[in-house]
Amino acid sequence: MIITRIDTTAAPRPIMSRCVMYGQMVYLSGLTAPDSSQDIKGQAQQILDLVDDYLDRANTDKSHALTAQIWLKDMSDFAAFNSVWNAWVDPTQAPARACVEATMARPEVLVEIMITAARAAA
Repeated sequence: MIITRIDTTAAPRPIMSRCVMYGQMVYLSGLTAPDSSQDIKGQAQQILDLVDDYLDRANTDKSHALTAQIWLKDMSDFAAFNSVWNAWVDPTQAPARACVEATMARPEVLVEIMITAARAAA
């Protein structure tokens, strides 16, 4: 099977692909908000918009999300993050999800999200 990589970064940044497709699977890297000056809700919405874009480019959508891993800089943002998440996620097709507090690579990053999804049937 062919491996397709989208948005591969270059040094000096960490070298990685933002989206990798293999067979019927789609793997999204830990995505952060392009504008990290926003609050937790703004950063979360930016990331979920990126997720939608990458999944669309992989010919699938959020209803095919299998797992979500979420890292919050501060668990006091949990409820605010969930308000954005709950408005975005398909309530009838919710992925398995974990959410933990973590030290971020940059202090202005409040949330990072990683998604694994299945590709939609052709």
